[in-house]
Order: sequence, then C-alpha cells, then structure tokens
Amino acid sequence: MALSDKGLSGRVALVTGASRGIGRAIAVALGRRGAKVIINYASREDAAREAAAAVEAAGGSAAIAAFDVANSAAVTDAIKALGKEHGGLDILVNNAGVAVNGLLMRFSDEQWQKTMTTNLAGAFHTTRAAATLLLRAKEHGRIINITSVVGEMGNGGQAAYAASKAGLIGLTMSTARELASRGITCNAIAPGFIETDMTAEHLPEAQRAKLLEQIPLGKIGRAEDVGDAAAFLAGPEAAYITGQVLRVNGGLLM
Repeated sequence: MALSDKGLSGRVALVTGASRGIGRAIAVALGRRGAKVIINYASREDAAREAAAAVEAAGGSAAIAAFDVANSAAVTDAIKALGKEHGGLDILVNNAGVAVNGLLMRFSDEQWQKTMTTNLAGAFHTTRAAATLLLRAKEHGRIINITSVVGEMGNGGQAAYAASKAGLIGLTMSTARELASRGITCNAIAPGFIETDMTAEHLPEAQRAKLLEQIPLGKIGRAEDVGDAAAFLAGPEAAYITGQVLRVNGGLLM
C-alpha cells in the first residue's frame, strides 16, 4: 500500500529523469505525501508536464525543470536557480539514467562514456550542486540514488550499465559519511526488473519468461514499488537510515 500521510508537507524535492517510468512514479509518491516536486527532464517537455499533472492529482504541487544531468555547468546553474525559485531544496532523487547495452568486446568508447556520464557523473553533478541547499535543510535533507540490482550482481551485455550503477553505490556511501554530521541522509534504492518503457524495449518475451523463473516472488515489479520505497526514505520515518542500499527486486538478489 502506498504511503498516504502528508509527512513531506513543506518539503521541496527534485527528481531527475522524472518525466516517465520509475522517476515519474517516485515524483507521484513524493507528491502523495505532500511534497512540492520538481520534475527534471532532458527533452520530453510534454511527458514532464504530464508527470507534473500526476503529482498534483496525487495531492502534491509540481514544477518542471529542463536540464541535462550530464552537463555539469547546466546542472549547477539550474539547481542554483531552482533553490531561489522554490525557497530551498530538501530532497534530491538521482534517477536519471540510460541503458546502453552490448557485449564488452564490441562496446565503443562513446557508448561507455555516455553511460558513465549520465548514470554516475550525472548523480555526482547534481549532488555536488545541491549540497549547499541540502545543508540548509538540516535534518530534513535527503539524497536518494537509484542504482540497480545489476550494480551488485552484474549482467551479461551490461558491463557499462552495471559499472555505472555499482559506482553509484560507492558514491552513496561516501556521501552518507560526509554529510551525516549535519543530519542529512544518503541512501540508494536498487530496483530489480521493473515494468517500464526501458525494460519493455530491452527485455524480449523469451528472456522475460526465463527471468521470472529466477525471481522468488514470481513477478516483475512495478514502478510504484520503487516510488513507495523512495517516499519512505524521504520521510521522517527514515531519519536514522543512511548509507544503505534498499533492494526492491522480488528476491532476485538476497
């Protein structure tokens, strides 16, 4: 059951890559708890506006912000402007990511760089830029990084993606140690296989059936499962949880 109390009322949250899929579900879950949610997107303004409308329908308020997390200067400028416009920032969810798959021996430098720059450097850019605002939020400050089950277990054909998500776990733990003295928590969520546009594109039916045999709960997860986990970590109930990886994977990895 989704968290429905207003424990995030008055909080401002930025969710990167929130125009669809897991990011949108996280934004809606935060809005349901009363947060003002800033929907970041890189190119799909129409989808971002639809996500913002979904946040408002859930009981929150929403705004949209276009910037590419891979562009360090753009991130710094955008987050500084957002802090002034919305009166601060309490919650940062680093969700933006790409999945460029391919066998290691055939993987190009450009594919590797794109994956690392978006998935890992992007989270670094936003965290660094938002740190000052989060410090002002004091004990309300929350950073949530969306990693992946493959960041812990690896997967054939996903060397770059797995490496970027594993790096995000290291970034999470180091950030948690650096900011803990100020009451700010930093955690990661590691989804398993979640039903999104990305998985639909990269998961053929035969592979899906084989995958289901490996998941103890016998089903692929929903984006809302990840959204609810993020809403919990963003709330007051998780004030004593930091530097952790919350696995939302149906038992695929235990």
